[in-house]
Amino acid sequence: MRTDDEGTEPDYRFTLANERTFLAWMRTSLALLAGGIALEEVAGEFSTAATRTALAVTAVAFSLVLAVSAFVRWRQVQRAMRRDEPLPHPWAVPLLATGIVAVAGVVALVLAF
Repeated sequence: MRTDDEGTEPDYRFTLANERTFLAWMRTSLALLAGGIALEEVAGEFSTAATRTALAVTAVAFSLVLAVSAFVRWRQVQRAMRRDEPLPHPWAVPLLATGIVAVAGVVALVLAF
């Protein structure tokens, strides 16, 4: 379903703000991807190979989830603005925050011990 054919054209400032938010989420996704790759390939003697790989795969998986959810969120917000409806609830925010806290917690434990 195309969002650019539905409803009325919203104020361009809101459309551009929605786009900037999407791009910010994509930058975060790219940072997670780069961090996962760096953890696996560059980290050297960071804990065990299994721990390193598990953390890297988790970071890359969160990168994938964030990229997909950023696109879905952008479309939902664009559609809601065109239809003059309330904005949808950002379901990916708590998921991403929980995931980053979990990865950071494991990294902190590995570095401490």
